[in-house]
Amino acid sequence: MNELIMTWLAEQGVNKNYLEMSAMVLGLTFIIFTATISYYIAKTQVINVVHKLIVKTKNTWDDALIEHNVLTRFTLLLPFILILFLTPLVFPSELIIADLLVLFAKVFLTFQIARSISAVLNVSKCLYGETAKQKYLPLNAIIQVIKLVIYLVAVIVIIALILDRSPVYLLSGLGALTAVLILVFQDTIKGLVASIQISANKMVVAGDWIELPKYGADGDVIEIGLNTVKVQNFDKTITTVPTYALISDSFKNWRNMYHTGARRIKRTLIIDISSIDFYSLEKIDFLASTSLLKSYLTDKKQRLEDENKALDQDGRLNDIDSRQLTNIGTFRAYIEMYLHQNTNIRNDLTCMVRQLPATESGLPLELYCFANSTDWKVYEGIQADVFDHLFAIAPHFDLRIFQNPTGHDWKNALNNNT
Repeated sequence: MNELIMTWLAEQGVNKNYLEMSAMVLGLTFIIFTATISYYIAKTQVINVVHKLIVKTKNTWDDALIEHNVLTRFTLLLPFILILFLTPLVFPSELIIADLLVLFAKVFLTFQIARSISAVLNVSKCLYGETAKQKYLPLNAIIQVIKLVIYLVAVIVIIALILDRSPVYLLSGLGALTAVLILVFQDTIKGLVASIQISANKMVVAGDWIELPKYGADGDVIEIGLNTVKVQNFDKTITTVPTYALISDSFKNWRNMYHTGARRIKRTLIIDISSIDFYSLEKIDFLASTSLLKSYLTDKKQRLEDENKALDQDGRLNDIDSRQLTNIGTFRAYIEMYLHQNTNIRNDLTCMVRQLPATESGLPLELYCFANSTDWKVYEGIQADVFDHLFAIAPHFDLRIFQNPTGHDWKNALNNNT
């Protein structure tokens, strides 16, 4: 074809001294123009038609081809293939420009093939994330390793093409650099091993709420990568954590809470110890009129009378020796009954009220139960409603909730003294 071009140029009156150069420029222009036009037609015409067909289909998997630019990357293969095909036809093999064009096409074709495979792998990861019911397979890490290998092979092939050596020759030289490669890719190797262990032990999947105080991470896992795990905190910031940290350090995973459908309430009421006392019969009769305490106080009152009769052998039992009902014990029983009849508390899970060791601030009464919702806002509302009621009802049991003295307390004390 080069001879035909030179013949045509000679017929057009081109000087013989410039025939070879003119033929070379014309041939190069023809190759570049053909490659450019082919890419333009493929991208603006063919791809647009394919996009319209994909949008009209009911399938959702093919939408990922557009989202990850798979078709666009494949169209970039066409101009380099044409250059590779047309160059031997236009230029004789002995010309340097022919070798340079073929080398250029092979290098960029190799690189573009690697990019196209990478896009296909992105599609597979996307489809797996949408369809998999259990996402314990560390596909993200595996795909990143495959991409690393693909690009590494592509670089070796490109270097081999530039040096005009066999890729096997270069690969054999990598054996001597094993120690260096291990040192360079140590984080990648550790991340891959960690990803496999995380998957095998089902420790973390995307969407789990985890806490890693060491790294300041407290939120939802949005991506488990080869080297890092991305955690979106509740303030919408992103914390990146090394993947191997999930197996080398401890962390808390809240996944089972969501599976259970309940969230724990564990909070204390601090009771002023000086307000703890025995109940009089009149107070017991008053509290027995409430629906929650009626059966409890009736049974408790009868049991205490029976036990006191058993203790009073000589008819000289006094108030100190006799069993009596306390306001703190009655209040604790009331809280348990209140929680059991509360429709927002799970009765099939642990539900109790217990005393913790007394402190300088008072006697802690700890509520340990589970709300029937894992939604953060709903959970906080349930918890607040429970304690709103208990703070308000405590004075009816002649109990005071402890708090440190405030300015209002000092003001009242001064007014009382004057």
